[in-house]
Amino acid sequence: MFGIVRPCQQGMCDGHFSDWLGHLCGLCLALRDEHGQAARLVTNYDALLVSVLAEAQVPAAAPRRTAGPCPLRGFRGAEVVRSDGARLAASVSLILAATKLRDHVSDGDGLYARRAVAAGAARTAARWTRAGTSTARDLAFDPAPLVAAAERQTGLERRGEAGLLELTAPAEDAVAAAFAHTARLSGCPGNAEPLERAGRAFGRLAHLLDAVEDLGADRAVGAYNPLEATGTGLAEARGHCDAAHTDLRAAFDTLELRRSGLARTLLVTETARAITRAFATPDETRPPPPGLPKQVVGGLATAFSCGLYRPPWDPKHRRSFCKRHDCGNCRCDADCGRCDNCCCDCGG
Repeated sequence: MFGIVRPCQQGMCDGHFSDWLGHLCGLCLALRDEHGQAARLVTNYDALLVSVLAEAQVPAAAPRRTAGPCPLRGFRGAEVVRSDGARLAASVSLILAATKLRDHVSDGDGLYARRAVAAGAARTAARWTRAGTSTARDLAFDPAPLVAAAERQTGLERRGEAGLLELTAPAEDAVAAAFAHTARLSGCPGNAEPLERAGRAFGRLAHLLDAVEDLGADRAVGAYNPLEATGTGLAEARGHCDAAHTDLRAAFDTLELRRSGLARTLLVTETARAITRAFATPDETRPPPPGLPKQVVGGLATAFSCGLYRPPWDPKHRRSFCKRHDCGNCRCDADCGRCDNCCCDCGG
C-alpha cells in the first residue's frame, strides 16, 4: 500500500494534526463498521486524502462522532469523521490493498512464495475487492480503474519494455478516479478536472517514491523494481518526483475549496517532505528489518500505529513522540487566525 503522506506532530499545528487524526480514525472505523474488524488492517495513510478532499469542498465540516478510547491514541477518545468521504476512502483502501496483495502473490515475494500463504492471500484479496466494490457502488463510484490497476501493472512489468512513466500510469489512473469522485460526492463538479490532474500527479509521485524507498530491499532479494527495470538512476527519479510535485501543486492551486488548510498541508507540504525523506536516505543504506518481509512489517505498522509509533529500525524512531506546535508558531506575513486559514508550515 502506498503511504507517502505520513505527517508528524512536529510538522503540523495542533488543529491540523487533530483533523488529520480525525480523518484517519474515521477511515479506520468506516472499515470496521461496514466490513468487520479485520478490514481495519488496510487503513492507509494516503487513502484518507480522499476523505480530506471531500470535506474541503463543502461549506460545513464533515460530521464527527465521538469515538471511545483506543490504544492507538494512548487510550484517549477522539472526534472522528463520519461521512461519505470516509466511506469512499475505505473503499479505495480495500481495493488498493487487494491490488497490492495480488502483486505480492504474482511476484512470489517473501512468504507469498509459499503455496498456502499465496492461496490465503488470494482469497483475502478477492474478499477485499468485493467489499470495496460494494461500498463504491453505494457511493456511485466506478471502481474499475482501481480494480484494473493490478492487471495493467503486471502486464507492463512482464512486457519488460515499458518506460518508467508508462509503469506509473495504472497508479495515476486509479488515484485520478478517486480524487475526481470527491468533487461529485461534494456537489462541486467544477473541481473534477483539476482533482483528476492532482490525482494523476499524486499517483505518479506515490509510485516513484515507493520504488525509491524499496530499491535497496528489492535488489537484495531480486524483486521487481521499476527503477532497476528501466535503468533509472536516483537523480533522474528525483527529477520525475519534483516534476510530479510541481504538477500536483499547480492542480491544487486551481481548486475551489471552502477549507483548504489541511488539504494543502497534506497534498503540498507533506508530499514535498516525502520527496526529501525518500532521497535523503536512499533505501540502499537501509536493509529490511530481520524476521519478516518488509511488506508485512510495513503493513502492520501502517495498520496499527496511526503514525504515532515507529519501530526501532525506522529512521524516525527517536522522533516518534514529538512535540506539537500550535499556530502561535506561524511566521505568516499576515495574521492567519484559525488553522483552517494557515498559509505557512507552522512546524517549519
